[in-house]
Amino acid sequence: MQLFALGLNHHTAPLAIREQVAFRPERLVQALADFVRAKPVKEAAILSTCNRTELYFATQQPRHAADWFAEYHRVALQDLSPYLYTLPQRDAVRHVFRVASGLDSMVIGEPQILGQMKDAVRQAEEAGTLGATMHKLFQRTFSVAKEVRSTTAIGANIVSMAAAAVHLSERIFERVSDQRVLFVGAGEMIELCAAHFGGEKPRRITIANRTLARAEAVAGRFGADVLRLDQVGDALPGYDIVVSCTGSPLPVIGLGVVERALKARRRRPMVMVDLAVPRDIEPEVAELDDVFLYTVDDLAQVVDSGLESRQAAVVEAEGIIDERVDGFLQWLDSRDTVPTIRALREHADQLRQAELERALRMLARGDDPQKVLESLSQGLTNKLMHAPTRFLNDAQGDHRGDCTQLVQRLFNLSRDD
Repeated sequence: MQLFALGLNHHTAPLAIREQVAFRPERLVQALADFVRAKPVKEAAILSTCNRTELYFATQQPRHAADWFAEYHRVALQDLSPYLYTLPQRDAVRHVFRVASGLDSMVIGEPQILGQMKDAVRQAEEAGTLGATMHKLFQRTFSVAKEVRSTTAIGANIVSMAAAAVHLSERIFERVSDQRVLFVGAGEMIELCAAHFGGEKPRRITIANRTLARAEAVAGRFGADVLRLDQVGDALPGYDIVVSCTGSPLPVIGLGVVERALKARRRRPMVMVDLAVPRDIEPEVAELDDVFLYTVDDLAQVVDSGLESRQAAVVEAEGIIDERVDGFLQWLDSRDTVPTIRALREHADQLRQAELERALRMLARGDDPQKVLESLSQGLTNKLMHAPTRFLNDAQGDHRGDCTQLVQRLFNLSRDD
């Protein structure tokens, strides 16, 4: 059984492809159960974010995972193959460590991915698809990520996706403080964005969500208003900046709604930031003259400027990860010997039990205790030494020297012994 990682991300696939294979959060537990049940996979977890969809799994036949991935999303495998990667055990472990540490993110060092990976693990635990191997993998993963963040400067002066959204808005509007901001959704990304925009003290902040209670919980932190999601179309003309990130499989803001909003605004410009995968805002909106629509891929242009200053930290972090990969693989290798160790101990215990029973019978019939103990120790020694002695006596030719060295190492003997 080997560990593998299969998927695609912002390095290998454009947004149009990534959104086709994103897993809906409410269906992820069932998808995991289906993955393990349908294919020869023993353990599995799925990480699905704006920038990546990846399967982490343990199996002997990894080729079936790509088939399931394509079938589940109803996409032809030949259409996905140019964007997919399948990483074998060492590469897979290193990849998981790098992802959790923020080294494979669009924004190098961003901390959000670690929380997303922890969510993925919780969902796998809920689905019952984590076994001992992957549980240990993720324990090590979170430990490595903590070490990287605490001992390197990988997170220093980080430009987050939320901060990038503010920066993009400032390209169009001189001051965010003069604008009205609408957030569509109430998840973690929206909370981060609301915190960043809230720091600029805009004229008005509104949170729109399907569940008003969740919208109110987020709004309470920022003194914001709330809307139901079905009220967004009518309210849209009143907002200068719209940031959307929901889990909807279909766009929640269409071209027609935005066209009507622009007309009501008398062509005053709007900034729209779509952080969702699949997209919340119809792509055709970008063609409107007075709308500046940005997606998650566009944010890469904003954050690239900070990359060079973090390169030294990246090199240091990569060194830590390489060492921890070696350590984890050594643990995996050691697990291969566990059945043999268990069998060896059981065999030795059987020999001990047999000699003990023989000694007890001798004592019961009145034999001298001193002689009984001597017989017990000799009998146990002879039985334990029988297998290695026969192993050496049966060795022939050049093989005899190898066997001799093996036994010397096994019993910590010197040549003089």
